[in-house]
Amino acid sequence: MADAGMLRFHVPEPEVRPGGTPDFSNVTIPKAGSVPRPEIDVDPRTIRDMAFSIIRVLNRAGEAVGPWAGLLTDDELLEGLRNMMTLRTFDARMQMAQRQGKTSFYMQHLGEEAVSSAFRKALKPGDMNFPTYRQAGLLIADGYPMVTMMNQIYSNEADPLKGRQLPIMYSSKEHGFFSISGNLATQYIQAVGWAMASAISNDSRIAAAWIGDGSTAESDFHSALVFASTYKAPVILNVVNNQWAISTFQGIARGGSGTFAARGLGFGIPALRVDGNDYLAVHAVAKWAAERARANLGPTLIEYVTYRAGAHSSSDDPSAYRPKAESDAWPLGDPIIRLKNHLIHKKAWSEDRHTQAEAEILETVIAAQKEAEGHGTLHAGGKPSTRDMFEGVYAEMPAHLRRQRQQAGV
Repeated sequence: MADAGMLRFHVPEPEVRPGGTPDFSNVTIPKAGSVPRPEIDVDPRTIRDMAFSIIRVLNRAGEAVGPWAGLLTDDELLEGLRNMMTLRTFDARMQMAQRQGKTSFYMQHLGEEAVSSAFRKALKPGDMNFPTYRQAGLLIADGYPMVTMMNQIYSNEADPLKGRQLPIMYSSKEHGFFSISGNLATQYIQAVGWAMASAISNDSRIAAAWIGDGSTAESDFHSALVFASTYKAPVILNVVNNQWAISTFQGIARGGSGTFAARGLGFGIPALRVDGNDYLAVHAVAKWAAERARANLGPTLIEYVTYRAGAHSSSDDPSAYRPKAESDAWPLGDPIIRLKNHLIHKKAWSEDRHTQAEAEILETVIAAQKEAEGHGTLHAGGKPSTRDMFEGVYAEMPAHLRRQRQQAGV
C-alpha cells in the first residue's frame, strides 16, 4: 500500500480578517419572491432544495412580491415596525446604562430585530418559546412591560426574578417566554420535550426552540432533532444564523453541511432558510411552520439568515475578529429600514412620521427607564431581599434552609 504522506489537520478560515475588505460573495441571495410556498403537508423529501435557498418577500424597491407575501395588513406591519424600533431604542438605552455602571452586563439585538418580533406574531397565546439571550423581541412584540424588563436587568427590588438571573435572562410564563438558560443549546431539548408533553396531554399549544449558529455544534441540538423527528413533536426549531458565534465565524459550527438548515434533512425534517432581515418573510415562514405543528405534521427547522451588527455582548470587542465595516457591507440590509421603505412605498408611512415615531418611542423608553431606576440599579437603590434566595425552591422549605434563613436574620 502506497504511503499517503503526513496527515494534515484542517481548521476552517473566515473569508476575511480584521483590517481586510468585507466579503459576502459566498452568500447567494435569490430574487425576492422566487422561492415557492409549498403546502403545509408537503413531503419533506420534495423540498430539500429549500434548505439551500433563502425565502424573501421584500425586493430592493420595497415591494412585497411572491407567494409568501400578502399575509399582513398595513396596521399589522406598522405595529411590527414600532416593535422593532422600540427594541432598538431599548437596546441603546440599556447598553448605555451598562456603560454607566447601572448593570453588570447587556446583550444587544442590533440588526436582528425582525427575527423575534415577526416570529411572535405568528404564534398564539399559550404557545411557549424557549429562547436564547437575543430574542427580547418576543416579549416586546407581545406587550411585556419594558419597566419589568429593565427591573430584571438592574436586579433591583422590583426584579420579578429576585436577582436570581443574569441581566437580560428574562422569564415570563404568561407571555410564553421560558426562563433563559446560560448553558447554550439546553433550550432546544427542553422545547422538544415541552412540545411532546403538549401532544401527550392532547393540548393545542405548540413550542418554539431557539438557538444561535455557534451552539448548533452542541450535542443537545442533535438530540433535539432526533426526538422531534421521531415523535413528530409540534415544535418549530429556529436557528438564528447571524454569521458569528461569540468570536468565531459560522464555518466552525456549520462544518461541511453547507447551511444550518441542511442539518434537518438527515432527520427527515422540512428545512427552510429565510431572509432574517425581512419582517414579512420571517412572519410568513413562521406562520407556515406553526400551521404544520398545529396540524400534527411535526417539526420544521428554520434558519434565519441575518447579521449581528453589534458586539456579542457588552464584554465583547468584535474589532478583534472581524472588519469594522463588515456590518455596513451585509447584503440583506437593515430590517427596520427595509420595512419602513416598504410602508412608504405603500403610502402607509412617511419619513416625517418615522422621525416622529422615533422621538415618541425614545420618550417612552426613557420614561420606563426612569421608573425602573427609581426601584434601584446595580450600585444604588433598592435590592431584592436576602430572604428571596430561600423562597420558591421547595414547596415546603427543608429544615436546613430554615436554619440558614434564621442565621441570615431574614
